[in-house]
Amino acid sequence: MEFNDLLIDAYGRAQERVHAILEDLAPGQLAMRPGGGGNSIGWLIWHLARIQDDHIADVAGTEQLWTAEGWAGKLGLPLDVADTGYGHSSTQVDLVRVSSAGLLRGYFDAVHEGTVRYLRGLGEADLDRIVDTRWNPPVTLGVRLVSVVDDCLEHCGQAAYVKGMLRRGEA
Repeated sequence: MEFNDLLIDAYGRAQERVHAILEDLAPGQLAMRPGGGGNSIGWLIWHLARIQDDHIADVAGTEQLWTAEGWAGKLGLPLDVADTGYGHSSTQVDLVRVSSAGLLRGYFDAVHEGTVRYLRGLGEADLDRIVDTRWNPPVTLGVRLVSVVDDCLEHCGQAAYVKGMLRRGEA
């Protein structure tokens, strides 16, 4: 197996989870915050898509799909277009309300497709390229790609947990 195929499989697992989580959810369910202050499913999925979009665009040297394909306008969130949700306050989490699960899935799927295109074009030597010197040691492309998929899967687990709470009437 080539490393590209391995990474594509990992990112594909996040896509499968996102689809399963968003299935049959109404806008009110997407916005429901467990305990009144936890992260909503809508916020979690939006955030993981924004982080993936932001980080892949950065290493690929391209514009984020959030702006390049007009997803910021389509989702119509009252946030700065550069906002990825990182470090959001409770008030900011409340601002992330999407009109439909299908729209959120559409943005995530666009990001996933862009990620797969990027991954297919990589060579093994690319993985050692330094992409972030703000850390010690500096971050390589390989480490960044694993970090992004790890973040996506972690947030998918959180969103699946919240969906389970919704289904049991515990949220």
